[in-house]
Amino acid sequence: MIAIIHQLRRNSPGAISEGFSAALFPGIAVAVLVAIAAQFLSEHYGAPAMLMALLLGLALNFLAEHGTRTQAGVEYSARTILRLGVALLGARISVEMLTDLGGTMILLTIGGVVATILFGMLAARVFNRGWRMALLSGGAVAICGASAAMAIAAILPKTDKSERNLAFTVMAVTVLSTLAMIVYPLVSSAFGFTALESGVFLGATIHDVAQVVGAGFSIGPEVGETATVVKLIRVSMLAPVVLVFSLAIRAGGPGDSDGGQRPPLLPGFIIGFLMLATLNSLGVIPGFLARLAEELSRWALLVAIAAVGIKTSLVRMMEVGGTAVGLIVTETVFLAAIILLGLHLFG
Repeated sequence: MIAIIHQLRRNSPGAISEGFSAALFPGIAVAVLVAIAAQFLSEHYGAPAMLMALLLGLALNFLAEHGTRTQAGVEYSARTILRLGVALLGARISVEMLTDLGGTMILLTIGGVVATILFGMLAARVFNRGWRMALLSGGAVAICGASAAMAIAAILPKTDKSERNLAFTVMAVTVLSTLAMIVYPLVSSAFGFTALESGVFLGATIHDVAQVVGAGFSIGPEVGETATVVKLIRVSMLAPVVLVFSLAIRAGGPGDSDGGQRPPLLPGFIIGFLMLATLNSLGVIPGFLARLAEELSRWALLVAIAAVGIKTSLVRMMEVGGTAVGLIVTETVFLAAIILLGLHLFG
């Protein structure tokens, strides 16, 4: 009888929860500490927080080795906390933000996203890269940089190169986004764009939200506000793009040709994203809650990318090769060219 009681206590929800927390806490704590350090470096030295989190994480790769106490928590942070961060992005999206921009500029922004992803699929063949890298890099460049890369990676069938490719893509788009934050305002000035055109150009071409805000407000408040709205339109494309990718993989497209499990029809974190976007559009979410969700999303993604860095071997990441660099740079240039052409024709 005593033995049975002890067994029941070990299997009780409280005991299971305690064991679950004990197993995950060390790894989650490490990822959180790396994220805090990255944020400190970003605030005091102006470096992109995502890039700092990734680089610091790479230096701690030994903490994700098999058998370490931190392995399970790092895995959890890179998977579950990532999905939470993407879902919370939906609280930033609303229909109202589209009204002042105009149909032409909205269509140009959406067209740039779609064209860049399709171009990435074609360019990947030229650079001899696989379809996974094409979707990952094309989606990251077209939509919202590191956040999109992590969301897309979550639904791609896993291989032994998945973490390496994700870490490389995050690093590449973050570096390119930082360069664009410096160069693109000069390009906008050289073309003599109006405030609206400058905002559309910056918001539709720079990869990460923080760099869009930095570039836009460096020109002026009106440009900064327009650029932010345009960027959020691109962010809102994350859910339909991930859904299309998921359906294509499930339908036996490229996903079944080289193994890997099919993703769910509609991933739970994308459902969360859509629900929050809908509630925000209906005005159900108070402003302070939307801002809280945005801040939680930013920190969740920062913790997740720190965990991705910890899971990734720097030596293996460097094995991606120059063709991957060429692919992402080419996609970035293509997106800028498409938006510039569109502004010339319709601006």
